[in-house]
Amino acid sequence: MSTDERGLSESLQWAVLLPVVMLTVLGIIQSGIWLHGRSVAANAALAGAEAQALSGAGGGTGARVAREVAEHGGLREVQVQVGGGRDVSVAVTARVDTFFDLGRSRVSAHAEMPRELP
Repeated sequence: MSTDERGLSESLQWAVLLPVVMLTVLGIIQSGIWLHGRSVAANAALAGAEAQALSGAGGGTGARVAREVAEHGGLREVQVQVGGGRDVSVAVTARVDTFFDLGRSRVSAHAEMPRELP
């Protein structure tokens, strides 16, 4: 085997290996972005539930706080649903900015807190 043939073989290996390595790195970054978005949604739901559960909190306080936390964390198309009764329930659904939308860019979280008594 001559030196020229060995160089061709190594070039072919890199031509096959490089796209696999790049897709793996991109997949890791994409997963990290999605996990961050899920964490932000959970924190937004918890903050909204805490704000709404306080004695004397207005009707839209929990939704406003949850939306602000989610948007400040980089989430898009934020939807907040607040349920009441004995316990306060806040659900946050949003979209995460990703490189490629493979149907997994939506994140959601739910939090419940007991309502503070006056």
